[in-house]
Amino acid sequence: MVQIGISWCRLANAPATFTQMADHSADDIPITERDNPRTRNIASLPVGEMLAIINDEDAGVAEAVRRELPAITRTVEAVVRRLEGGGRLIYVGCGTSGRLGILDASECRPTYGVSAELIQGVIAGGYDACHRAVEASEDDRAAGAHDLAARHLSGADAVVGLAASGRTPFTIGALEYARQRGAFAAAVTCTPGSEITRVAEISIVPVVGPEVVAGSSRMKAGTAQKLVLNMISTAAMIRLGYVTGNRMSNMHLANEKLRERSVRIITAETGASEESARNALERTGSNLPATLVMLKSGRSPEEARNALEAARGVVTRAVMILAET
Repeated sequence: MVQIGISWCRLANAPATFTQMADHSADDIPITERDNPRTRNIASLPVGEMLAIINDEDAGVAEAVRRELPAITRTVEAVVRRLEGGGRLIYVGCGTSGRLGILDASECRPTYGVSAELIQGVIAGGYDACHRAVEASEDDRAAGAHDLAARHLSGADAVVGLAASGRTPFTIGALEYARQRGAFAAAVTCTPGSEITRVAEISIVPVVGPEVVAGSSRMKAGTAQKLVLNMISTAAMIRLGYVTGNRMSNMHLANEKLRERSVRIITAETGASEESARNALERTGSNLPATLVMLKSGRSPEEARNALEAARGVVTRAVMILAET
């Protein structure tokens, strides 16, 4: 038997150390799959104590992500370069990881007003896997490459592969194909030294340790991946100019709540009254960025829309274009 000892303070900022007894080497068992000695008796605890343990385990996730900020920074910078050059950002994953990629991609269009094509999610087993388990599909390495080829992946694109264990064949195959095509390829995993880190150009590896329920990587590993994706997409959209100050100036007004939020954004950005903001929105057909450009430049709705098209949707750039004409 091999005794594996890892400092939990180093892994997840918690005041304990865990020691695991295993019949395999550390390389054989991803850290996300190992037994967690602090939760071995969790099934016998009252609910309140159970929840306290889960909360304690979650407490170290943000610190694990913080340690990866340099790698996340390089990833964001690479993604922005690809998007500025006309490429796309494509997340690839299986199971929980794939669903997290789909979630982040799907929220970018309404939040930042970008095309649904700009940020995409690919999940093993197709979109049916978003709402039901199709886990066997993750074992097909060639399928990852096939699914990216079906989206006509090119060297202009960026691919981020998500795999908590770092050894998922579908996702590894997708990143290998991305590298072959000349696309930027990054990995988000919770297992250092795993196979996916040897395929990616940049690896983001928040080490959160064993899960509360052994192997259930939808928990701490999933939380870490979601935090990383939040950072990648949010920072990229900000750098591309789809946020003014800290406001969602390109937001798509899909419902009344968002329409009311847009009125607040207009008044804060332009100093217009609520009534003037609502009237201006009516003139642009509820187009928030066009309304902001129109009010900031004093030009017509049509001129504002044309300037936005020339500025690739960036409000501040569109205003500058109009100021120069």
